[in-house]
Formats: sequence, C-alpha cells, structure tokens
Amino acid sequence: MLYFLGQLGESLAAFNVFRYITFRTAGAVVTALFFVFLFGPGMIASLRIRQGKGQPIREDGPQSHLLTKKGTPTMGGLMILSGAVISTLLWSNLSNGYVWCVLFVTIGFGAIGFYDDYLKVKRMSHNGFSGRQRLLLEALIAIIACYVISILGEPGSSTSLFFPFVKGLAVNLGWFFLLFGGFVIVAAGNSVNLTDGLDGLAIVPVMVAAACFGLIAYLVGSVTFSDYLLINNVPGTAELSVVCGALIGAGLGFLWFNAPPAQIFMGDTGSLALGGALGTIAVATKHEIVLAIIGGLFVLEAVSVIVQVASFKLTGKRVFRMAPIHHHFEHLGWTESQVVIRFWIISFVLALIGLSSLKLR
Repeated sequence: MLYFLGQLGESLAAFNVFRYITFRTAGAVVTALFFVFLFGPGMIASLRIRQGKGQPIREDGPQSHLLTKKGTPTMGGLMILSGAVISTLLWSNLSNGYVWCVLFVTIGFGAIGFYDDYLKVKRMSHNGFSGRQRLLLEALIAIIACYVISILGEPGSSTSLFFPFVKGLAVNLGWFFLLFGGFVIVAAGNSVNLTDGLDGLAIVPVMVAAACFGLIAYLVGSVTFSDYLLINNVPGTAELSVVCGALIGAGLGFLWFNAPPAQIFMGDTGSLALGGALGTIAVATKHEIVLAIIGGLFVLEAVSVIVQVASFKLTGKRVFRMAPIHHHFEHLGWTESQVVIRFWIISFVLALIGLSSLKLR
C-alpha cells in the first residue's frame, strides 16, 4: 500500500524512499513488531478467558510440563499472523503476484491450524482435526500456490528444480513440479509444527530462516546480483523480502510473550502458517533444497518422528525416548532452556551453511 507513495517521487523526492525494497522491508519489521507489542497482551487475555484450561499438555511427555505449562493458552499464531499480514499489506507492492501467493498459503494453513487448535481446546484432547483431511486441505492449498507460481515465472525455469553449490544445474520437472512444490510447502508447514514443543523453540529458527530467505529473495529477484552470484534469476521475487521482514517483526513480538515461562503458545495456528510461508517462498525463489539446509532443524524434528513411528511399528522398539527429538533430550536430562538454546545454535549454523550456497558454485 505504502509502495504506491513512491510514485509521488517524481514530484516529491522525499517519497522515492518508498520504492526501495530495503526500506520497506525494515518498515515491515518495525510495523509487525509494534503491532504484536500493542495488541498482544489483549489477545492473550482474551484467549485465556475463552480457553479456560488452555492447551492440553501431553501426559506422556516430561512431567515438568504438567506443572509449568498447564493452563497456558494456545492459538498465539493469531498474534503472529495478524501482525505479519497487516504489515505485508501495508508495505509490500500489492500488484506483485508472489506476495499474494505467499499470503494465500499463510492464511490458508493458519486457518487449518486454527481449526485444529479449536478442536483440541474444546475437547481438551490432542485429537484435533483428522490427520488425513488436514493433509488433503494443505496439499490442495499448496498445489494451487505452486500452479500460480508456475504461471508467474518464466516458462521452463518456473517449473525447474535448481541445485545449490553447482553452477547452472537444473532439472525441468514439468507438471511434476506441482506435486514436488506442494510436498515442499506441506512438509515445511508440518515440520515447523512438530518443532513447536518448547517455549521459544520454533519461533527463533523460523525468524532465522525468514531472514535468510529475505536475503535470498532479494538477490534472486535482482538481475545484477543473480548474475554476479551465478544463481537463477526470478523476476518479482525480491518483493518477498518485505514478507520475510513482516514475519521477522511479528516473530520478535511473539517471542517477547513466548519466552520462558511462556504466556502463550504458538499452536498449530502459527506453526503451520509460518512453515507454509517459508515453504512457499522457497518454491517461488527456486531454493527448495536450500530450505532443507537452512531449515535443517525442522527436518531433523520431522525425521525423528518418522523414524520413531516406523521403528515402533516394524520392531516394537523405540529409537528415541520420545519424539519429536527435543523431548528425547529432555528425557536425557537436558533442561528446557538447554534444549532450546542449543537448537537455536544449530539453526544458526545451518543457516550459514545454506547461505554459503549463494557463493559456492
């Protein structure tokens, strides 16, 4: 919305600044941050009243959780999504199709997560939305988004899979791109969802990934930078830096209230939406494999669950004391803060490895 003030720059030079993506990205960060700061306490109070006993706590999890987390409200993702969406609408170029595509997935996944959280609180059970129905809805939203991305991009390259660390290596997936891209988006959403199990554990790696993809989107969307770095150029994706800035700002605001001991939990409302947003940005910028590196912590959490379930069904034995893997380390004696901070460190290291792919060709 404010982007269009840049058109006044022809007569008033002061408005030229609204044309710059870097300025609008910074504005999106600050706007989303202050929105959550301003309305967060009221939303927490309202959710606490409406939810009563708060989010159900797993009885098979660490016993300390039954004491420290009982009664904490969930659906904190509403705070994040409100701040991020409003900030994006305010600062981004609304004529950019990639922006609307990411917002479509973010809001769609957020709605699915909200319904799941609602059922869990209402039933006071971990059995929320049917897993199969939920995945089908997520897949439908993701495939629609991938179809739009394939139309927005240049023929051929828009349906191609690019490989990091290797100059010019790409495979045109054709119509299979819809399934592949859809899988990336759904997997990203559910991986972040599995990571969201301790105070502050998921939101910081999400912000780290958003910062990385904000930079990637800016570079990929620029002909000059993409040519210099020998990476694929996707015109229009630089505007997604503003979306990433909004996610970072809203995430920082949420972390203020989610820092241990958490006043509110993100819930599926936030984790599904944030993961879906990151997955969509990765697909749009053609950096799906890099997402698996930068978001390696999310991949680790998801794989731990898959391995645990497969092992138990095939052999009757568990590989980990509890899955997702962050609970395994709690059972080993790590405190919650140790798990969270050490996992943050891992996410920073993986982010640096992922960003190195921009130069190492």
